[in-house]
Amino acid sequence: MNSQRSQPNDGVTIRHPRVVQRVGDALIGPLQRLFEQMNPAPGAFTEKDISPYFWHNGRLPDSVEYKELEKNGFRDWRLRIYGLVENPTEFSLDELKALPYHEQITQHMCIQGWSGVAKWGGVSMQTILDIVKPLPEAKWVAFYSMGLGGTGGIYYNVHPIKQMSHHLTMLAYNMNDEPLTYGHGAPLRLRNELQHGFKQVKWIKGIEFLAHYSEIGSGHGGYSEDHKYFGRHQTI
Repeated sequence: MNSQRSQPNDGVTIRHPRVVQRVGDALIGPLQRLFEQMNPAPGAFTEKDISPYFWHNGRLPDSVEYKELEKNGFRDWRLRIYGLVENPTEFSLDELKALPYHEQITQHMCIQGWSGVAKWGGVSMQTILDIVKPLPEAKWVAFYSMGLGGTGGIYYNVHPIKQMSHHLTMLAYNMNDEPLTYGHGAPLRLRNELQHGFKQVKWIKGIEFLAHYSEIGSGHGGYSEDHKYFGRHQTI
C-alpha cells in the first residue's frame, strides 16, 4: 500500500489543465459574452484619470528585423491585413495615420491583477473593417506580433469579429498624446476594451481574418491559451 500523501499540486487543474480550460470556456464563456452585451461601453475616464505610470508587460521584441525597423522610425514597417477579406491590404505607418483619427481614454485590466488608465490614439477597427471588407465566413480575427511568447514562437491572439466593430476597439499608434514607446508596443498595438491585457497584442505586424481560431497555433485562440491554458473568453 502506498502511504505517500497527495501533494497540493496533484489536483485536477494541474494534472489536466487542457480539460479545465475547455470546461471553463464551455461553462463560463456564455456568461462572459452576456456581460459584453450588458456593458457595451466599459469605463468612463477623463485626462485627470490617466495613470502616472503604466506597467510594461510581455516579452520585448529583440530581433534584428525589429531593431532595423525601429532604427529608421518604422518607415519600412508594413501592416499586412489578409485572410477572409475582399480587399487584402498593406499599410505603412504614414498610411494608417492618414486615416480618420480615433481617440479614447480607457482602463487597461491585466489578468495579473493590476490596472492603468491611458489615452490611446490611432485608427478605429471599424475603419479597417470598412476598407478590407471581411467575407461572411470570417468569424475571428488574429493579431500577430513581432514579439515572441514567453517560451518562444510568435505571440498572437484571436478575437471574435463581432468585437472588432465595437466603438472602443482600435489600432493605437499613440499613447497619452505621444507615439507608442518600445515597451508599450511601437509602432502599433491593439486596444479591445472588452478584453484583458494579455489579449491586447503589441508590436503588431499582421492581422488575419479567419473562419475559426483552431486554424492557427495550437488551435486554442492565442499564445497564452495555447501555452498557459488561459481561458479564451477573458472579457472585462
